[in-house]
Amino acid sequence: MKIGILSDTHIRQGKSLPPFIWDAFADIEMILHAGDILIESVLEELSLLAPVVAVKGNGDWLLSDLPDKIITSAGKINVGITHGYLGRGKNTPERAYNTFREDQVDLIIFGHSHVPFKSVHNGITLFNPGSPTDKRGQPYYSLGILTIEDESFDIQHLFYKTGGNL
Repeated sequence: MKIGILSDTHIRQGKSLPPFIWDAFADIEMILHAGDILIESVLEELSLLAPVVAVKGNGDWLLSDLPDKIITSAGKINVGITHGYLGRGKNTPERAYNTFREDQVDLIIFGHSHVPFKSVHNGITLFNPGSPTDKRGQPYYSLGILTIEDESFDIQHLFYKTGGNL
């Protein structure tokens, strides 16, 4: 199973997703979005590629129906998704981890900082895909690809420059 991971797309009215996303997600089965989507049309665009599971970010006041956190199954993996701005902790990864501290998850997807991040804490992988549209001082735009085989998984960042040129 192959899953696309996004956060912090920050697409405003009249704009659309960069072509790199369409190319990177051409053969995925699901999309997980960790918030700051801004407008409903982004979710509609993404759903043309695959089913979308999304949470609300601090900029998603127009998307009030989205939850602040969700746990979804991807194959045999339990994935917690949150934006990362709520909860206890001195930084975004810590807040994301604490959001699911009492839950049974194998992987936590979060966003908010726009900084690509991957680490394992107490046996749980924490992953921030960064942003495909607003890199905020990072050298590259980014997103994530999660590949699941049986009970194991691999999650990686894909990095690109403006226009999707690696």
